[in-house]
Amino acid sequence: MEVRQLAGALGAEVLGLDLTEEIADVAFAGIRDALHENGVICIRGQSAMTPEDQLGFAARWGEISVHPYVPSIEGYPGIMKIYDPNPITQTWHSDSTHMRQPHAYTLLLARVLPEVGGDTMFASATKAFESLSWGFQEMLRTLSAVHEGTDLAADAGLDHGAVVAVHPVVRTHPDTGAEALFVNDNYVTRIDGWTAEESRPLLEYLYGVVGRYENTYRHRWRSGDLVIWDNRSTQHAVVGDVAGEERVLHRVMIAG
Repeated sequence: MEVRQLAGALGAEVLGLDLTEEIADVAFAGIRDALHENGVICIRGQSAMTPEDQLGFAARWGEISVHPYVPSIEGYPGIMKIYDPNPITQTWHSDSTHMRQPHAYTLLLARVLPEVGGDTMFASATKAFESLSWGFQEMLRTLSAVHEGTDLAADAGLDHGAVVAVHPVVRTHPDTGAEALFVNDNYVTRIDGWTAEESRPLLEYLYGVVGRYENTYRHRWRSGDLVIWDNRSTQHAVVGDVAGEERVLHRVMIAG
């Protein structure tokens, strides 16, 4: 197994693995360490993986989460089909932060790709927080934010209270101890105890810090890429430049 860094802020590729075969514990520990160090990793050349292979490998990371209102692909609970970019996926976000226990990891396997386009951007929320002044950091550590589910949850008939959670604005990673900004424009509606109008200037500033070029990595998909990211320390957004071409990826999420 070889790990190669892909950008200064985050991102690495992992070479020399065949995930259709059993991965030894020592190798898996190396993969896990590479993810925690780089925020997002791409394990190349996994086109031969079956849905069973993907679920089996995902289970090494923790409990597989079945989405409460977006259906899984038939016969494989926990695998979601990701296809056309939309306004939600094109916004910087961490997955499902409206949950009381947001997902820890996401595993996304490229199945069908367009000729060009459809890249995914990743940002280090850890680097973003580290770039702020110590006084601003101290202030942010005292705040929490209200995260609410999107209209998709309401359309599926979920009670509003089931898709609302309050999380610290600054989250400490349970494995690395690093602090990261934990607010995103998909789910955060306001700072807890503030109005939406009062919250907007601060939130917009923080979103801008997350998306600064120096905090990002752009992943150009190849067939068979299995990309894994840490939802505790990163955010992501798809580039919506695919016009009419098929783009299919299979996603598995690990409970936090």
